Amino acid sequence: MKKALIVIGFILLVVALFLSLADKPHPKIVLTGNTGHEPIDFTPKAYQCSACKMPIEGKKYAGEVVAPDGKTWFFDDVGCLGAWIADQRFKAKAVIWVFTIDSKRWLDGRVAWYSVFESTPMGYGFGAYEKKGEGMIDFDTMVERMVRGENLTNRDYAQKLTKQHGSD
Repeated sequence: MKKALIVIGFILLVVALFLSLADKPHPKIVLTGNTGHEPIDFTPKAYQCSACKMPIEGKKYAGEVVAPDGKTWFFDDVGCLGAWIADQRFKAKAVIWVFTIDSKRWLDGRVAWYSVFESTPMGYGFGAYEKKGEGMIDFDTMVERMVRGENLTNRDYAQKLTKQHGSD
């Protein structure tokens, strides 16, 4: 009888734990049904980055990728988006959205310009802008740099970039 009560108590504890977890909203990684291929305006922590799995705290450095079938992936850092899209079979047909720092709106990521010295959530350093500024790069260059590891998380590259930037 005593063993049965212990087992029942344990089962009740496990059930209570699962029920408590079910009550909390969990961040989403992928949204389906975006057939209009539009950017999804989201609230902080509603989605998590599809690359690094961090909750997306805000739009400032955020990006989104919409596949031809309407699946939408979310990114907390433009660098995460760049590294992730490089490996996707549908990358040429994807619609890419980035939130711009200067105009504070969603813009086609392929026409945005990218700074290289931002303090981004994952530390890659790329920030999206609508208007081109000195030292900014285009989308393809940003993706290439992420693939090659040429970003601010690479200390040697960051020092080299800082020296080049400082000597201009």
